Parts: sequence; structure tokens; C-alpha cells
Amino acid sequence: MTQLSECKVSNGENIVWGNRTYIMGIINITPDSFSGDGLGTNIKKIVDQAQRFEFEGADFLDLGAESTRPGHLQITIEDEIERLIPAIKAVIPKIKIPISIDTYKAEVARQSLEEGASIINDIWGGSADPDIIGVAARFEAPVVLMHNQASPKYGDLITDVTHNLTVSRQRALDFGIANDNIILDPGIGFAKTPDHNLEILQRLGDFKTIGNPILVGASRKSTIGLVLDLPVEERLEGTAATVALSIAAGADIIRVHDVKEMRRVSKMSDAIIRGWRPDNWMK
Repeated sequence: MTQLSECKVSNGENIVWGNRTYIMGIINITPDSFSGDGLGTNIKKIVDQAQRFEFEGADFLDLGAESTRPGHLQITIEDEIERLIPAIKAVIPKIKIPISIDTYKAEVARQSLEEGASIINDIWGGSADPDIIGVAARFEAPVVLMHNQASPKYGDLITDVTHNLTVSRQRALDFGIANDNIILDPGIGFAKTPDHNLEILQRLGDFKTIGNPILVGASRKSTIGLVLDLPVEERLEGTAATVALSIAAGADIIRVHDVKEMRRVSKMSDAIIRGWRPDNWMK
């Protein structure tokens, strides 16, 4: 378990690491999400989903305007901004929870933070566009640094991923980002085989030795589908298993498509693992 420490996001929200698990609800502003939940640029649907996720117990919303599914087509900075900024402007007045931006491009991150987003979620850990770390530092924004690479070839999987995350963390520290504002993600489904993904989930606790909060995003992913032989729309129970076991191994944030259900899973897991209790608990 992460030792209790705090990070503050730009909307004034205090995140206390180690007290409970935080839920990040995925909002795909794309037409080609692997999970079939891409909302495109339909602002009403985006706002409705944001409000529903907040009601269901999400702690953050993660808005992404470029698909990262295998074989996805990259979009330009201009296209990403054109999709993302109107959505941020529409969602911000309608919710109270912080918004995370799923991007690896510094200019997209800068404009999003200027519009009121609070967190940067970078699937390349700051390596695709190093200026993004400077943007996070300038805005004092928490940043999620994910492990990613060009191919699923490793000398030793856990050692290599740990080294990559440690390098990304040090780069952020060198830019002046507070340690408690650096969140690490081992990158389930990114440049990894199904066996790699299962090994990372099995050995998730190894990454806690780096000393930062851990985010896990296994929701609905293909490894679950392969294990259970189920299509993407039938992976709820498989996702729930990854969530519960990740929390047991020390995950601090889970990034999910099914907020209501995974909120329940995380509460039960936190009650067992972290000693969390609801406010109305009978002693």
C-alpha cells in the first residue's frame, strides 16, 4: 500500500494516496474506440456520460480524442484539439470532479489545462513529446506516465518496464514535478503480449518499489477476451477480477469503462485490503 501522501489538482480536489482506490472513468471522444464506446464529437452524449460517471462514483474523468487501439490511425494536433477542447468546455461546468486528458502531445495538453483540465495522462510516459512534462510542471498538474515502446520484445519484462517507468519518473522530477504528482502505469495492452499482460497483473506489487501511485487500465482489454473467450461487451466480470486483484496488489487508480460496477468492486476490495469503511459504518 502507498504511504498516505497528498496531491492537489487544479480544481482544489485533494487526492490522498493510500487511503482508498480512485476511479477514473473513460470517455472516448473518438469514432473508433476498441471497446465500442466511442462518442465521436457528440457533445450531448459526452456531457451525459460525464454526468452519469460522476453520479456513479468516478473520481476523475479521462477524456481522450485519439484512439490508441492496435492499428489505430494517428490524428494531427489540430484535429485532436478540435475534438477535445469543445468537449472540455462543455463538461467542465456540468461536473465537480477533475478531468484528465489522455494525450501525449504537449500542445494538446497545454490548451486542455488552460480550459480547466487538471491531469495529464500520457501513454508514452513523456517520451513521444518531451515538452509535455514541461507543460505539466508549469501548471503543477499531476501526470500519469505509462510504459510503452515500439514492440513487445523484452530482456526481462518486469525489469525492463520498471526501468522505463523509473526513467520517466526521474525526467518528471528533474522538471520540478512533485513526486506525489507522478502516477505510474505499467501499460496493460501496450507493446505487450497477453502473457506479458497477465504477468504484469500478477506482479503488479513489484512496481510499488519505485515509490509512486500506480494506475491500472485493464478494462475490457483483449487479454480478458482471450482468457474468457468473450467479446468486448461481455468482459465485465473479467474486468472486475483485474480490478480486485490490482487493488490487492496496491493499485491506487483504476481506469475503467464501467464506473458503477467497478466502484462497487473497489469499495469491497478497499474494505478488505485497505481497511476503508463507509461513513455510515456501524461500529
